[in-house]
Amino acid sequence: MMDVPTANQSRTPYQQWAGQHGWCTASPPGSLCSPVPGFQHLCLGSPSDQRSHHFHQLPASNHGRNAPTGTDAHRNTACDENAAQRLQHITPDAQVPPCSLPLDEGTQPRHPRQMSSPYSPRGPQPATSAPSLLLPPYAHHGSPSGPQPPPPPPHQNHLPLSPPSFGQCANQSAQFTPQANTRHDPASPSTSPVQQQSRWAPPPPPHPRGAMNEFVPGATARGVSIVPPQSPNSESRYGLDPELLPSAVKVIAEDRAEWEGKVFVSEPFSRLPPLATTSCIIEDRGNASPLAIRATSYCVPCEGQTALLSRLPLGALVTPLARGNPGEKPLPVCKEPECVSGCSGCGASMCAAMGWQDCGQRFYCPFCGKLGEVPWQHYQPTYGAEGARVDKDKRPELSMGSYEILGSQKGEPAALLLAIDVSASALRGGHLEFVTEQIHSLLTSLNRQDGDAPSDVRVGLMTYDGRIHLYDLSPALSRPHMLVITETDDLQLPVREGLLVSLRDCMDSIDSVLRLIPQFSAECDDSGGVPAELPVKAALAILQALSCPGKLLIFHTASLMEMGHANSPSSSGFFGSSKPKSIFQPSEPAVSLAQECVRQGCGVHLFVLSQQDVGGAWPGHIPYLTGGALHTYGHLQGELDKERFSADLKRTVETDTGYKAELRIFVSSDLRVSGCYGLFLPGPSPALVALATLDRRTTLAVELSHTRGLDETRGAAIQTALTYSTRTGDRRTRVHTLTLRCSRHLQDAFRHCQAQTLLTFYCKKMYCAVLERPLQEMREELQMEVTEALASYRKHCSSASVSAGQLVLPQYLRALPVYTNSLRKSEVLLPGLRSSIHRRLQQRCQVLGMDTPGTAAHFYPLLLPLPLSVENSEPPNPEQALRCCAVSLEPRGLYLVHTPLTLLLWVGTRVPASTLVELFNTSCFSSLPSGETKLPVLENPLSVSVRSLIDGLNSQGPCARKLWLVKEGDACEEALQHHLVEDKSPNGGASYADFLYHLHINSVRLLQ
Repeated sequence: MMDVPTANQSRTPYQQWAGQHGWCTASPPGSLCSPVPGFQHLCLGSPSDQRSHHFHQLPASNHGRNAPTGTDAHRNTACDENAAQRLQHITPDAQVPPCSLPLDEGTQPRHPRQMSSPYSPRGPQPATSAPSLLLPPYAHHGSPSGPQPPPPPPHQNHLPLSPPSFGQCANQSAQFTPQANTRHDPASPSTSPVQQQSRWAPPPPPHPRGAMNEFVPGATARGVSIVPPQSPNSESRYGLDPELLPSAVKVIAEDRAEWEGKVFVSEPFSRLPPLATTSCIIEDRGNASPLAIRATSYCVPCEGQTALLSRLPLGALVTPLARGNPGEKPLPVCKEPECVSGCSGCGASMCAAMGWQDCGQRFYCPFCGKLGEVPWQHYQPTYGAEGARVDKDKRPELSMGSYEILGSQKGEPAALLLAIDVSASALRGGHLEFVTEQIHSLLTSLNRQDGDAPSDVRVGLMTYDGRIHLYDLSPALSRPHMLVITETDDLQLPVREGLLVSLRDCMDSIDSVLRLIPQFSAECDDSGGVPAELPVKAALAILQALSCPGKLLIFHTASLMEMGHANSPSSSGFFGSSKPKSIFQPSEPAVSLAQECVRQGCGVHLFVLSQQDVGGAWPGHIPYLTGGALHTYGHLQGELDKERFSADLKRTVETDTGYKAELRIFVSSDLRVSGCYGLFLPGPSPALVALATLDRRTTLAVELSHTRGLDETRGAAIQTALTYSTRTGDRRTRVHTLTLRCSRHLQDAFRHCQAQTLLTFYCKKMYCAVLERPLQEMREELQMEVTEALASYRKHCSSASVSAGQLVLPQYLRALPVYTNSLRKSEVLLPGLRSSIHRRLQQRCQVLGMDTPGTAAHFYPLLLPLPLSVENSEPPNPEQALRCCAVSLEPRGLYLVHTPLTLLLWVGTRVPASTLVELFNTSCFSSLPSGETKLPVLENPLSVSVRSLIDGLNSQGPCARKLWLVKEGDACEEALQHHLVEDKSPNGGASYADFLYHLHINSVRLLQ
C-alpha cells in the first residue's frame, strides 16, 4: 500500500501531486508559484574542475503547455494547477550566454549576493569567487604525501534545461542548432569564471558568431531533429527530456575507460579511488584497498561544523573479507608471536599510520593519541626524517594497509549440519527424494576433493516433524542409530558422540539414512504448522556440546509458524500481535535465538520448498541475522526450480565463510563511531559488532562524527580488526587501515566523494531505520539530506555567477539524484499495491547484505542490448549498457536486464524471425512463453554467446536467479517497469526527471 499524505483542503494542487508521488511535502518556505527567481532555464550540469566535458545545444521535449507572456508571468502569484509552469520570465539581457570561456588572468568575477541558509550553522556566507581553471582529471588531488593548500573553487558545466512552455508550441519540433564558443558579454549582469553551458530552450536564430563543433553522439548533420520516442512513464511533467539528464551509465563508462585494467596505488592520503564497479588492480602501499574500506569522502572536514554544513555523511563502508581482484597479490599473513604488537591503551593493531619516536622505542597511536612502548623483542631503530623503521618493508604490519594475523591457538573446526523436514506435508509433497539425492551428490563431491578441501569437515544429520530425530553416525556402529527427542521445549541431548563425524568416516552411514528418508511414514499431525526454529535449537545444542561453530542447512516444507504459537496457528505472523510494531521487526523469540547463534557462531540457511500462506510467519529473520540466507521455491517439481535449488545448495556449502566473528572499529581520537548499519544484531557499542558468520560480500556501513577538530597535518585514520575462525579452526585477525586527508575547505569534501558510495551508505542506514521509523518519514529525510547537500554545494562551492535557474551538481555526484530516487521508490520504502510483505522483508535483508557494486547494480540495473545476428554474436560489453528507461527499448531489439537478484530478457515485437529461431527455436513471436524460462541449448553462435553471458552473470550473483522472459506488450512487463528506474514506477515513484526538478526547486528555496 503506497504511503499517501492525508488530504488537506488548504494544500495546493502541486502539493497534492507531490504527496501522491512520495515527495517531501514539508518543503522549505518559499513561493510555490515562483520557486526560482528569474527562472526561465532549468540548467543541469556538473563542475569541470576535475575533467573537461563537452556540451551541445539541447532540444526541448514537446510535452508541455504554452507559457504565458513575460508580463503575465510576473503577475502570476496564485498557486493553481499550472503553478509549476508559471515561472518568472527574465529579460533577454539577463540571459546567460550559451557558452562561457575562461576569463583573462586579471579579470575578477563578481561576488554574488549573500544568501542565508536555514540549516547553516555559520549563517550567511558568500560563495567563493576566485578565478577557476580547467584542471585535468584528478588534478585536484595534489601530492599523495600530505594535505595541500586550498585549491581554487570548482566550476560547473551547466546543462541548462528549460520547460518547453516558454515560446514553443506543443506541436513544434525541437531542432538541434549549434552555437559558437563565445565569451561573456561585458554588458551582461553575470560575469562567470570558466563555465561551459548550453541551454535547453526553443531553437534560437543562428548565432552571429558562427557555429561551434558538434558533440552529439549519433548525429550525422546539423539541424537534425532530435526528438527521441517517449514512453508515458518516461515523460516529465515539466517537459524535461530524460535523455539529456546526467547519466549514471556515462559516469560508470568514463570511470572504466580511465581505470579498467590499470593499477591504482593505495597509499596514505591517496586520491579518490576508482568506482566500485570498475575492475582494476589495487596496489597496497600503506592504505587499505577500497574493496575492503571505502570512505564516503576521502577528504575529511577538520571541523565538525564544516561537516554538518556539507550535509554529506561522514563514514565508511567496510567489507572485512573482501576478495581482491585478479592479478593482485594475496593478503600477507604474519604469525601472532612474530608480529609487532599494537597499542595497549585502546587495543588497535599495528599499522602504517603509527608514528615512531625516540629512535623506534615508542610509537604514537592515532586512535587514542597515546604513546606505546615497543617490546625489546620487536625493537628496531628508525632512519630518515620521517622516522621509519629499518625493517618496515619486511613487516606487513608496518608497511601494508591490510594484513592478517594468524593466532597461536587453534579452535574446533566448523561443522556442517543438515536438517530435513519429514512432516506429513513434506512426505506428501513428493520432493524428498530429489532433495536427498542432491544432498548425497554434494557430499560425495566434497568427499572426493583432495588437498586442502572440505573433505575433513564434520557432518551431522537430523530430521524433524513435531519432534527431533538425531542420528548417531559413529563409524564403529554397523548402521546408524536414530535418537528421537519429544521434549523440544527443554531440549537435552541423549548422547554427544556420533552426532558430528568426519565426512570421510560417515559417508556410508549418511547414504543409508538419505535413502530411507523418502520412505518415512507420517507420525505427527502438522496441520498447525511446524516451527522452523525447532531444528535451530537442536543444532545449537549439538554445537554447544562440542564447542564448535558451523553452518546449519534446513530443508523445510510444512506451513511455518512463529515460536510460542503452536496451539494457535491463526496468531502467527505480523498480524498475530496487537502490539504496535513495524513489519520489519523480528519477534522477540527469534531475536533471542539469533543471539544464541551469534554467540556460538552458527549460520542458518533455510530452504523453503513449498508455497507458504500469505500473512503467516516470515522465517527469514534468524537466517539473515546469523549471516545465512533464505531460499524459497514455490514448487520443487519443475526443472527450473530444481536447477536453482542445486546451484543454491552448492554455493551455500562451498562459499568461504568466517565463523564466530568480532569486528572492532577504531577511528582517530578526534572522531567517534556514532553508528553501524548492516545485517547483524546491534550491541551496546556501535564500534564492536558480533557476527555469527560472514563471507566476502558482507558489508557494513560505519558512521562517524567529530568530537573535536582534526589536525590537518595528521589526517584521519580508520581501522577495522576482524577476529574470526576459519573452516579448519584457525583463529585469525584481519586488519584494514585507511588514512584520509583532512581539509578546512568545504569544497574538498565534495571533490572526494562518489555517488555509489553514498548510495550504499544511505541504503544501509535507511533500511536499518525502517525497523522503528515510518516509511514516509524515511523518504522525506533522504530527500532532504540530498537537497541540503546540493544547496550547500551551490552556496559555498559553486562559481560566483551561477543563476537561480541552474542546478549545480558536483563532478562525482552527477549520478546521486538518480540513485537517490531509485532508493526512495524501492519496494522497501515505497510499497505498491501488489507488493507482498514477505517479498519486501526478504528484499530488505538481501540488499542489506550486498557490497557496494551489488548495491549500485540493484538500484540502477544493467540494461544490455543483445546481438540480433550471427555476424554480431559477441557478448555485449558492460560499457555498452543503456539508460534504464523505456526510451532505450526498441521494438526490433533484445535486451537483458541484470541485477544481483533478477535476470530479465525483454523481446520486442519486431525482432527478426531469424533471431527468434536461433535463440528460442521458434519463428513466431506470439508462441514465446512469458515468465520464468530457460533458453534452449542450440548450436549456433548467437545462442552460445547469449547463454554464455547469462551464465557469467549468474555466477557473479549471491544466489541463483530465475531468467524471466518479458515480451513487449505482455502483462509481465510490469516486472520490467520496476527496473526502469528513470521512469515512473508502478508503485507510484516519480521519474528521474521530475525528481531532479524537485531537488532543484527545494535546494534554491533553502538559499532564499
